[in-house]
Amino acid sequence: MNDISVWGAALLGVVEGLTEFLPVSSTGHLKISESILGYPTDDSSVVAFTAVIQVGAIAAVVVYFLRDILRIAGAWFTGLVRAEARSNRDYRFGWWIIVATIPLVVVGLAAKSLIDGPLASLWIVAASLIAGSIYMWLAERQIARKHVIRRDEESSTFADAMFVGSSQILALLFPGFSRSGASISTGLLRGLDRVAATRLSFFLSIPALVGAGVYELKDAVGGGIGAAPLIVGTVISFVVAYAVVAWLLWFVAHYTFRGFIWYRVVIAAVLFAALGVGWIDA
Repeated sequence: MNDISVWGAALLGVVEGLTEFLPVSSTGHLKISESILGYPTDDSSVVAFTAVIQVGAIAAVVVYFLRDILRIAGAWFTGLVRAEARSNRDYRFGWWIIVATIPLVVVGLAAKSLIDGPLASLWIVAASLIAGSIYMWLAERQIARKHVIRRDEESSTFADAMFVGSSQILALLFPGFSRSGASISTGLLRGLDRVAATRLSFFLSIPALVGAGVYELKDAVGGGIGAAPLIVGTVISFVVAYAVVAWLLWFVAHYTFRGFIWYRVVIAAVLFAALGVGWIDA
């Protein structure tokens, strides 16, 4: 079954928009929602549909940070043709984003059959929710140490970008781990402050999610999913995600991620129980 209805697409768009940038795992929540709606989580067209509606969420980040993105892109293109412009931090940051995305692309292409197949199991999602929660807890524990001096965005380095960018592989291979949870936590473990880690996570998500959406578009359309569900899911995910991005940047400046960690543990426990008694299909 791969015929996603408009109403189903709308619901999945809300789930995507709410969870893409919160450290709770959008992939995990989407797979749980798809299973409840009766959509096979390992069907190629369903997998492609979720990748396409992610573009709506990432478009929200692009719009929200448009001024920053245009500044960085302008500096990068200028640096390509003018040697004196290459000392500009924005020029270097543009290269950081490009290079830090390469490991994710390589792993994504090499492991696509596993990601779309065995690793799409809800058992993997439940286990990954727990594993990701432990990783986030370790980051929270590290940032709580008063003697650690936190670095702001201007103090971030190429190594920070590489570690944060590569950490997205955890969420790619293990749905439930959370891309934002992994990347923000990695930034915290690298010594960045909360806002710097979150903004770096946002910037590094742009090429990864846009690329995945474009790559999967052919499977979503070719798999029998109509244009209407794709459009509805993408537009709704954009609107909801835009509000979430604005809220999250405020949240991280004032609060910890402990509430999200406990939420993930509860969801994992419920999911393990539901799978164990056969309420939902893995």
